[in-house]
Amino acid sequence: MKRLLLAAALCGAFAATAAYAQAWPSKPIRYIVPFPPGAFNDTLGRVISAELSKTLGQPMVVENRPGGNSIIGTEAAARAAPDGHTLFGAALPFSVIQSLYKTSFDVTRDFAPVTLAGISANLLVAHPSFPASSVKELLEHARRNPGRINYGSSGNGTSVHLSMELFKSMTKTFMVHIPYKGSAPVVTDLLAGQIDVMFDNVPNVIGHVRAGKMKALAVSTATRSALAPDVPTVAEAGVPGYELAVWFGVLAPAGTPREIIGRFNTEILKVLNSAEIRERFGKQGVEVRTSTPEQFGEFVRAEVGRWAKVIKDAGIKAD
Repeated sequence: MKRLLLAAALCGAFAATAAYAQAWPSKPIRYIVPFPPGAFNDTLGRVISAELSKTLGQPMVVENRPGGNSIIGTEAAARAAPDGHTLFGAALPFSVIQSLYKTSFDVTRDFAPVTLAGISANLLVAHPSFPASSVKELLEHARRNPGRINYGSSGNGTSVHLSMELFKSMTKTFMVHIPYKGSAPVVTDLLAGQIDVMFDNVPNVIGHVRAGKMKALAVSTATRSALAPDVPTVAEAGVPGYELAVWFGVLAPAGTPREIIGRFNTEILKVLNSAEIRERFGKQGVEVRTSTPEQFGEFVRAEVGRWAKVIKDAGIKAD
């Protein structure tokens, strides 16, 4: 009798879940981006939202929630109802945030992975008037002028910040960190000569490099970027072993029904793996890289562990 009751309960639960999934989506879906408009994470969210609005039959709106070094937007996503009406655009800082700050959420417990979306490099760039035009010259200048070179970042714990902190740690140099609330404002200040150098995602700065408004010194990845094949990697340019790859992905609040996660995964992969989007993102320096929810979950857990060790070993602190 107990077995019959248990089986009936399980069938009822599965039926309820299936019925809910069939009724979904029942209202607009929001895609939370924890950074200001302008950077690739925002672009990714808008591309996905525009297409899913058509296929899912409900408006999908990108909601930029910058501030608090991405904590504000990340917390909003973690606390959202797990009803299939919220998605979150994550990037490398997502796997770092708990190693730098005390948060009310846990990135591996409070989120349901949907898919990895892409991989990119950071480009080390300088204002045209900056005296160094290579990594070697930058190191020489930094060692002659400790604390007199400033670098901007899109905020504490971002890939932009960590790229330079890893660089400083490996080269035993000191440059002053000036954090901003996103990539766009720091790029603006570098163009104006208010910032000396910075790392930033290739899509955010490659246009300025090509226009001669910035000079590129190196790329952060282990291999050169197809968008800047003449620019050496940091490792090639004089810092052996240096490597940092930027990733982008999509998650939902933990507890979102598996059927809905699966539908999101299917629809987003259709968008990202289309020839048009692969070519478009490739021109921006982002290689489309998709996955199953399970694969992305394993990837995030590995990244969290990797960066916790890097931050501890390098003594990186949030300013």
